[in-house]
Amino acid sequence: MKKKRKIKIRLMITLGLILVLICGLWFFVEYYTVKNVEVNGNLHYTDAEIENMVTEGMLGHNTVFLSLKYKNREVKDIPFVDVMDVTVLDHGSVRVNVYEKALAGYVKCLDTYLYFDKDGYVVEISTVKTEGIPLVTGLDFDYCVIGEPLPVKDPQIFSTILDLTKLMDKYETCADRIYFTSDSDVILYYDELKINLGKDFKYIEEKFMLLPEFVVELSGKKGTLHMENYSETNTDFTFKPDAK
Repeated sequence: MKKKRKIKIRLMITLGLILVLICGLWFFVEYYTVKNVEVNGNLHYTDAEIENMVTEGMLGHNTVFLSLKYKNREVKDIPFVDVMDVTVLDHGSVRVNVYEKALAGYVKCLDTYLYFDKDGYVVEISTVKTEGIPLVTGLDFDYCVIGEPLPVKDPQIFSTILDLTKLMDKYETCADRIYFTSDSDVILYYDELKINLGKDFKYIEEKFMLLPEFVVELSGKKGTLHMENYSETNTDFTFKPDAK
């Protein structure tokens, strides 16, 4: 009888410990579950896509696990992303700072987009088009290799593209396309409106200061606004409609 009582007591203690462990595990899982992910700096990927990248795998939605996984560690080897910093804010919140690769533009090859940086290096080859990065046409090259520069005749053209991209961002006038003619003139496309900036970049800042107003004024029209001869003494521009 005494022996049965001891077994019963041990069984109750064991069940009690198991219950405590289950409750503790439930609290750990529930209390430290990621409920809020703050994402900053992303352009190519959506907030949801970044969240899925950070919280992937077993225990990926547990903040304790994430704090250990990303402690003093940056996320790398993600297309279009240089690095991502992951910070656990509290038991249910995580902040992800995304630092994307500096892309100057992209060229299109069939249904594929070739993204390149300021030095012309092919950063990524993708079937996904990223808004806010201009399509560049008029570049001649026979092949491309990711991680290597596009083999164009004049590599300096890539710094020109980056300068144009920065100016478009500065003056909030994102062109659909940047076209380099055979004579090296730069033409910006806004739907069916073309802006010829010419090849002389001496007054490029002044031209871009005026661009937003002209784009709005000529919206919906088909033709070319000639700004290539702009100077301190010549501020007249000519709009030439396309031939019908």
